[in-house]
Amino acid sequence: MKLDILVFGAHPDDAELGAGATIAKEVSRGKKVGIIDLTRGELGTRGSAEIRDKEALKAAKILGVEIRENMKFDDGFFINDKWHQMEIIKMVRKYRPEVVICNAVEDRHIDHGKGSQLVSDACFLSGLVKISTQLNGTDQEQEPWRPKRVYHFIQWKNLEPDFVVDVSGFIEKKREAILAYESQFYDPKSNEPETPISSKNFTDSIIYRSRDLGRLVGVEHAEGYTVERYVAVNSLDDLI
Repeated sequence: MKLDILVFGAHPDDAELGAGATIAKEVSRGKKVGIIDLTRGELGTRGSAEIRDKEALKAAKILGVEIRENMKFDDGFFINDKWHQMEIIKMVRKYRPEVVICNAVEDRHIDHGKGSQLVSDACFLSGLVKISTQLNGTDQEQEPWRPKRVYHFIQWKNLEPDFVVDVSGFIEKKREAILAYESQFYDPKSNEPETPISSKNFTDSIIYRSRDLGRLVGVEHAEGYTVERYVAVNSLDDLI
């Protein structure tokens, strides 16, 4: 299956938190979107890997994505080396996306910056003809493929975006997908330990952060992204 957009997150719920409304908007526009989680989030304080597996599938259904896979890298301990890059290259060549979206380039959780650089490096390497890969479980040789664009969503830290996407009308869908992770976020009845993302303030931030970015560009809600390379437009009319 060829996808238009492939979103990578270091943990289940990263894609929803960083780009959930953008994903929902692009799906509504008929784009084929997929999500690949690098780990199962097994080191998370609340819940378990098994619970998060189920929550991730529920969130994927809410967003309407075509596929969701998990690389099952070691939470907290995966690194940006050849083995991990080759595994990501296989996924990029498998789905051949035009656009890849991945973790924040810098963030509170160490996996976010690592995951960002790992995916970005793999996207470049995936276009090199002399790198040979076979899809897991087959001897089928994969064709080289390099996405046209790699974007990085914004997570815990308020990084300055290079551009924002107007996601007005899709923020509630994002919130619904995030709250599919019942084990992770605010629940006054939960007896689980408190974490930085389990507070009511964090849940409320889903709305007020997107509203603030929207305010800055004159729309109701927006999600911000950073880039490593220039973003080009055909004309000034492409800007809103």
